[in-house]
Amino acid sequence: MSDSTSTTRRTTLKGLTAGAFWLAADRALAQDDKAAITVLVGAASSMDFTARMIADQLTESLGRPAITLSKLGAGQRIALAEARHAAPDGRTLLFATNGPFCIYPHIYTRLDYDPDRDFTPIAGVSNFDVAVATGPATGAQDMKQMIAWAKAKGKDAVFGSAPGNGSLSQFFGISISLATHTPMEHVPYKDSGVGIIDLAAGRLPMMITGLQPLVEMHKNGKIRILAVSGEQRSPLVPEVPTLKETGINLSSSTTTGLFGPARMSPKLVAKLHDALAPMFTKPATLEKMRQQGMTPAYTDGKTLAASLVSERKHFGMLVKASGYVPQET
Repeated sequence: MSDSTSTTRRTTLKGLTAGAFWLAADRALAQDDKAAITVLVGAASSMDFTARMIADQLTESLGRPAITLSKLGAGQRIALAEARHAAPDGRTLLFATNGPFCIYPHIYTRLDYDPDRDFTPIAGVSNFDVAVATGPATGAQDMKQMIAWAKAKGKDAVFGSAPGNGSLSQFFGISISLATHTPMEHVPYKDSGVGIIDLAAGRLPMMITGLQPLVEMHKNGKIRILAVSGEQRSPLVPEVPTLKETGINLSSSTTTGLFGPARMSPKLVAKLHDALAPMFTKPATLEKMRQQGMTPAYTDGKTLAASLVSERKHFGMLVKASGYVPQET
């Protein structure tokens, strides 16, 4: 499809009333049932892996090609911008974490999107934990020893996070600092791989990031995962306790979901939601998700939307308590 055709389609759909608009969008999708569906993803690693499984399932269920397109950078906001400006005809979808919807409204003074009005939640897909890890810089064997080391170091105690500023990892670290009355400085890493290398080399005392990238080096003994953030232990590292089990009463997981642009018709949303459902009945697929650190959590769009509202309130309180100063961009 040419750029001019796509622009005409967006302009035509934009000028219609809600009922006629939805009918036109549904017809556009039905009339061009060979056009590819693009699933945008703005984060790498486990997110990209899961996005490809989503695309494969949509291809199987709908009998039309679905592909993934990585739009990395700006904390997923590049992918969000492209999805937000797409026509609401089901051809452009977004697979994203809850960060842009729940955390960013509290850490930026100005956003170029509205997390509620500019997107249509289609389905909840998964949850994943972050983990707290250390290396030779501390030699800590558990969270008690880690916190004792940090208290002894005073102003020299730092923790790294990826994907850095404004991420769940950062605010989970701040939460640990507040809960244990242990001041710790934050060092942002855009990429977890670089942070993990610094951790293993002893240049960084503590790292908080998604669990899956830490597992291999943990099993090789180069770093040590001290706790996971969820309510339950992870099957990837069943020997590692939850943070609550260590005596620190905190838990948090990252929600992921499939979204479309605003003003998608309920009929189209239901069609895409139902097309994804078989993915969560396949044991082999679910096991692949778990091996990536993802816990399958299939829900409908309304449930996803409600969870994002609740999580946004939670992060609002956390950001305020942390003393974080919102940034302009």
